[in-house]
Amino acid sequence: MFSNLLFFHSIFRWLLLIVLGYSIIKAYNGYVSNLVFSKIDNAFRHWTATIAQIQLMIGITLFSNSEIVKYFWKNVSVASQHLDTLFFGIIHILLMIVSVVILTIGSAMAKRKMTDKDKFKTMFIWFSIALFIIFIAIPWPFSPLANRPYFRHF
Repeated sequence: MFSNLLFFHSIFRWLLLIVLGYSIIKAYNGYVSNLVFSKIDNAFRHWTATIAQIQLMIGITLFSNSEIVKYFWKNVSVASQHLDTLFFGIIHILLMIVSVVILTIGSAMAKRKMTDKDKFKTMFIWFSIALFIIFIAIPWPFSPLANRPYFRHF
């Protein structure tokens, strides 16, 4: 089960990055071009937050069952000296929770704005901050903190 969840977590990472990137671009274009905040824009706002929340739930399930995390919490002082263990023991989950909270707040705030320009601006700012944090928290193959492949497989 763990390897299946890891696979879906890996796939959802790319789905989230694509949808979040597209939403940020649409929000920026809508803001600078004074576009109407359409039903499609609203759907992207909603689904971006939803996909992020699903990804977080998969991640929390993985976190709860990870041998690396279990080792980290049993041996915090020793494990904290190894970046890979420290990253997955606390940094990754903490940053991802923060980013999804920011993204969710931004989505809710954008939904409640009165003008289209304010909706786009709010989405752009909050989603961009969330994306920045997500980029830091992903264990990219080139990351000095912890590295994993671009895709996991069964």
